[in-house]
Amino acid sequence: MRYLAWAIAGVLLAAAVHVARMSPAERARILQVAPAGEVTPAGGPAGADGQGDRMSVDPPASRAPAADAGVPGPAWPRDTGSKPPVPAAPVPAVLPSGLVVPVQGVQPGQLSPTFDDARGDDRRHDALDIMAPAGTPVVAVADGHVEKLFDSRQGGLTIYQFEPGGRFAYYYAHLDRYAPGLAEQQPVRRGQVIGYVGSTGNARPDAPHLHFAVFVLGPEKHWWEGTAIDPYPLFAAAPR
Repeated sequence: MRYLAWAIAGVLLAAAVHVARMSPAERARILQVAPAGEVTPAGGPAGADGQGDRMSVDPPASRAPAADAGVPGPAWPRDTGSKPPVPAAPVPAVLPSGLVVPVQGVQPGQLSPTFDDARGDDRRHDALDIMAPAGTPVVAVADGHVEKLFDSRQGGLTIYQFEPGGRFAYYYAHLDRYAPGLAEQQPVRRGQVIGYVGSTGNARPDAPHLHFAVFVLGPEKHWWEGTAIDPYPLFAAAPR
């Protein structure tokens, strides 16, 4: 028994010496714990799921998060062709009427429905394209005021017009330029020139046109969000 005890003690001593000679990482793999001062990537080894640079480390309890940490910003501005943010405003039973075609010289019978056309693999056009030579005057479809003038990556030079009741927004995009003196909060009248057809933003230079959309506004009246409705039937019923 004494010799057996000596043998066991020798084996344990040899194992202890072997472990002591290991690197911290090797000891961690054997013990299945992370070495002190190291962190483990969330979702597995780096690159395994495309998120290898995200670390699953909880912040110290004494460190308070930033005041705006995790708070999403507003979903604005809208680029032409993008779908409106959710939640969507309900579509009212009474839609705009008496609108004039927003491109000077174009009659309702010359329009083509493009609202449901695909734009890429994951979105719908949600607007009406009105082809016209560059520089053709763009007019306000109804009375109202200019809520926002904006230059976006996709829409280029754009105008957001609100109607007097604050229920609808009219959106004009790809403009070549604004009418002289046009400003935000400025009242506009039906048929008043507010800009000129162009191809700014993501429009093809050889195909100038007006991208026109109508949005139902929510109670917040945000110019950058709303529910798109098809403008084509509104013009089809408009007086000639």
